Order: sequence, then C-alpha cells, then structure tokens
Amino acid sequence: MRTSYLSRLLLGAITVATLAFLYVPLYVVARLSFTKAKSVSWPGDGWTLQWWREAWNTEGPREALMRSVQVALVATLIALVLGTLASFAMQRYQFFGKSSVSFLMVLPIALPGIVTGLALQNTFSRTIDVGLFEFRIGFGFHSLVIAHATFCVVVAYNNVIARLRRSSPNLLEASADLGAHGTQTFRYVTFPLVRSALLAGGILAFALSFDEIVVTTFTSGSGFLTLPQWIFANFARPKSPAVVNVVATFVMVLSIPIAWLAQRLSDGGADT
Repeated sequence: MRTSYLSRLLLGAITVATLAFLYVPLYVVARLSFTKAKSVSWPGDGWTLQWWREAWNTEGPREALMRSVQVALVATLIALVLGTLASFAMQRYQFFGKSSVSFLMVLPIALPGIVTGLALQNTFSRTIDVGLFEFRIGFGFHSLVIAHATFCVVVAYNNVIARLRRSSPNLLEASADLGAHGTQTFRYVTFPLVRSALLAGGILAFALSFDEIVVTTFTSGSGFLTLPQWIFANFARPKSPAVVNVVATFVMVLSIPIAWLAQRLSDGGADT
C-alpha cells in the first residue's frame, strides 16, 4: 500500500515536471509579448498591447503568414490525395515488394530535414533533360509546395492506413453482397470510416507544413519568406524580439485548439 502511494506520487511529480518543461517556455513567450520592454529579458516590464498593435500594422509578418498558409493548404491537399490513394493500395492489395514500398512511404519523415532539403535543392536547381526538351523546376511557391508535400504525405498515409487496419474487411464484402457497386461502397461505407482520419491527417499535415523551416530554407529561394523564416530572421534584430513574441503567441493560440481537434479525430471518437 505504501509502495503504491509512493509510486503514484513519483509518477505525478514526473508528469508535472514534464508538463512544466514543455509549457513554461510557451508561457514565457506569451508573457513577453505583452511587456513594455523591447528586449526579451525576464521578467517582463509591465503590461502593454503596443507590440500587438505594431505587429498588426507591420506588413512583413502578415505577408509571411499568408505565404505559409497558402503553401500549407496546397501541400496538404496534395498529401491527402496521394497519401489516401497509397494507403488504400497498401491495405487492399498484395504484391511483390509491398514491405519495401511501405518503408519508402514513411521514410521521408524519418530523414533529417537538412538531408531532405539539400536533396530537393539539388533537384530543383538542375536542368532536367526529357528528350525533346529541357526544363528546370526552379524555386518559389511551387518548389515549396512540392517540398512540403514530400513529408506531409507521410502523415496522411499513416492516419488513413491506421484507420483502415482497424476496420473490418468484411464490411466491403457485406456491401457487395447487398448489391452495392464500388462507388456506393466508397460513399456509404469506406468514406465514413476514414473521414475523421482524413481530417486529422489534413490538420497534422497542415501544421507540419506551416511550422517547417529547415526544408523551407533550402527550397524557398530568395525573397520568399514563410512565417517561421520571418521569425528566425527578425528575432536577432533590434526592436524586433517583442514583435516576434507577438507573432509566436498568435500562432500558438491558433495551434493549440487545432492540435486538440487532430488528437480527438485520430482517436476515432467521431466515428465510433
């Protein structure tokens, strides 16, 4: 009895310490976004909304935010389409090399970002000869979308295939026995089963793309800053840290409920 009580006390203390380690730095950033001081010294000097007004009236972070949202949306859409199709193929069919293909599908997210970024940069900067003509991908919005989709597709793939593996294959057979053709089966059986997994995968892919900075640095080209790049570039400049803290706090406030929703959907609570 005594040992059980001490174990619960120890595990509770470790849990509190872990949560503090994760979230106290976020509180510090949020607190410094309201300080009167221009520096990031702690503790903050009073309270003010000056930096929030300045961040609102500054074009740099707003433009960077819009770029990040646009890239993340398109990359997420591509990732959902490719990841979903790949997950259906991997779950329903048996073929030679299936294990290798499954490994290659999840490999991009396991590779260090600097390796992926360097590989993509070399690819985008080269002129590709396809016989009758040559072309070069180059850098800009399109290169960022392609680069982000390469690792976002893993998130979509993992979410959908996990849901498919938890679903009974007898449902498809029962649907066919009842006279439903492929389109009806997908509409009334398959899609409702994977709907929340698709939404959760889309949310997580969007968040992953939105926060990415390493691969983005290698593949964005000059003059195309996303929000993480803008934060990194401006943090060390005079008078900028306070505004950077505002932008970081704003992103944090938006991200927390989205992350909670993705976690709930990944648990399958919406479909069970």
